[in-house]
Amino acid sequence: MGDIVIQVNDLRKSFKANHVLKSVSFEIRRGEIFALLGSNGAGKTTIVNILSTLMKPDGGNASICNYDVVHQPEKVRQSISLTGQYAAVDGILTGLENLVLIAKLRCVKNSNAVAVNLLKRFGLGEATDKRAAVYSGGMTRRLDIAMSLIGNPDVIFLDEPTTGLDPEARIEVWKTVKELSNSGTTILLTTQHLEEAEQLADKIAILHGGNIIANGTLDELKKLFPPVKKEYIEKQPTLEEIFFAIIGAGKAEAQ
Repeated sequence: MGDIVIQVNDLRKSFKANHVLKSVSFEIRRGEIFALLGSNGAGKTTIVNILSTLMKPDGGNASICNYDVVHQPEKVRQSISLTGQYAAVDGILTGLENLVLIAKLRCVKNSNAVAVNLLKRFGLGEATDKRAAVYSGGMTRRLDIAMSLIGNPDVIFLDEPTTGLDPEARIEVWKTVKELSNSGTTILLTTQHLEEAEQLADKIAILHGGNIIANGTLDELKKLFPPVKKEYIEKQPTLEEIFFAIIGAGKAEAQ
């Protein structure tokens, strides 16, 4: 197992009488994809905001790469990157210009070369000089994540990264997230899509009522339920399988 990169202990946060986080504790190791599940208003984004130093907790403590998020915010910011629910891409600029801008803001040397390499890595080489406004949803999100990688952060927060994406674009983002994890980047992912957590996460935590009510691998979470009753029925294709089968057939006819 890798080193612990994110440590959260008894984190608490209230907004007036609304106790959003009552006592939240978890840890994430290097290179893990940690999925935080919860309904709207459960506090997922509040946790991300606290860990990324955008908000202070009312109690408890948290650290990123051994830096306290309250007392060492500048050190924490040097170790992280945040991709929110909506892409922070400037549509007027080209893909290359978006990346170069962030590289210069982060004082990265050889900003143009770094930007070009990231565009190739994320399959955006042909769209280098196109304005981001004409990118598809999947391309925009990939550019957004590429921008998050500038400066080689140890930790990336992905707050519902596939919100509003079509099935094909969602698969593209999943592939990108897996590649980041394989390269050693630690990822905290918030999502409402259970399938997304099932496909990506090494560990899954369920946030409900201001607390983490379950935390573990998918296999560990499955053990919390009674044994599945086996029934033999004809397997029907899922809508996703039908969608990709039709798309694939359409592409074959077009060739």
